[in-house]
Order: sequence, then C-alpha cells, then structure tokens
Amino acid sequence: MARIDGRNYDAVRKVKLTRSFISKAEGSCLIELGKTRVVCTASVEDKVPVFLRGKGTGWVTAEYGMLPRSTDSRRQRDRLSGRAFEIQRLIGRSLRSTVDMSCLGERTIWIDCDVIEADGGTRTASITGGFIALVDCLNKLKEENKISSIPVSAYLSAISVGIVKRELLLDLNYFEDSRADIDMNVAMNSKGEFVEIQGAAEKNSFSKKLLDNMLDLSKKGIDFLIDEQRKLLRDILLI
Repeated sequence: MARIDGRNYDAVRKVKLTRSFISKAEGSCLIELGKTRVVCTASVEDKVPVFLRGKGTGWVTAEYGMLPRSTDSRRQRDRLSGRAFEIQRLIGRSLRSTVDMSCLGERTIWIDCDVIEADGGTRTASITGGFIALVDCLNKLKEENKISSIPVSAYLSAISVGIVKRELLLDLNYFEDSRADIDMNVAMNSKGEFVEIQGAAEKNSFSKKLLDNMLDLSKKGIDFLIDEQRKLLRDILLI
C-alpha cells in the first residue's frame, strides 16, 4: 500500500531531536517524529518513594499527558486516565531498565512527557526523547559531584510496528494506527535486548513467524533512532 507520507514500509518518519529544549530543567528534549511532537523534561527530587527510604538507592519514574489541542479537536486535560497511567508506567519501566539505581543516592528523577502534537507513536517517542532528557540530567548530577559517573548501561529507544491492510509497516502515524489489524510498541536497548513489547490483534490472531517479522522490523527502526541519540549524546555517554 502507498503510505500517505510517501515512506517505504520500513522507514522511520523524519526525526528531529532538540537537546536542552527547556532551559530550567535538569535535562530536556523535544522529539519530533513526523507530526508527533513531545516535550520531555527531567527533574531531580531529593527524596524517594516510601518503599525505598533508608535503602540508599534512587528511583526513576515518569508522567505523561497530552495537551488539549495536541489532537484534531480539543480534548480535556488528562486527569490521569487509565490510558495515561498505563503509558507513564511503560515509560518509567523502560527508562529504569538502563539505570543503576544504586548509584543515584536517595534521589528521584522525574521524566515528564508532554505531547504538544499527536500523530501516532506518542508513547514510543516519549521513551526515545525521555532517554535523552534522563542522560542530560544524570550528567548534570555528575558535574555537580552528586554522583561519580553516569550510571547508564545502554542506549534506549522505542518504536511502533503494525499490520495495516495485510502489510507490515514501521512507525505508524495516526491514520495507519487507527486502521491497523495488529499494533505493537517495542522498546529495545543498544545491546539488542528487548525491554518491553506491547502488542495485540484487533481482529484475527497472528503467527509466531509474523511476530518475528514485526520484531525484526522494529529493531531496524530502533537501531536508526539510537544512532540519532548517539549523535546528540556522544560528548557525555561513551557506551
């Protein structure tokens, strides 16, 4: 099928990553993926959740929301809907997978992901942009001698993949996502390891072979996005 933006089936949308987009945050990134745009900021709080108090370890967590006119018609401001709660847990879990919490001290790093324009893939864009904000935040803590190094074990990115009209497509925009028979979100690190896979069939079931094909295609897109992250962070993150 011809895609409405002219991409090949295995192409990622045009990506632009703007580091330090919010000057007052300890780390920030504006990620633009096609028409999807998400502002990701990282903030440090000198305390941890109750279940970690006194254990000498830190925490990374996330919040996610969509601005009222990030969509075609005005939407109510998020009041932590079930969807938003599920997405921010995904973002938090994914980012924590790359960080050695024991090196943070009793600090929490909040990653706030605010969608200013939505055209599909907002949760995966939040993970990709949130990682950049997180690393810059950790670098700031290192420069302030609050931690000895940047305790990140691998780069991290995420992307969507799906089946639309029986065709395998990478990085679905909203038009494609809303028509997908199978939709999947994949987070993966630069070691080639999966961090999270979320997928479901809207109608029919699917085979392991098709699943493998979708995961292979998602890896191709994630490798591309990680290369883009490296271009931005190679001055501070040499892994």
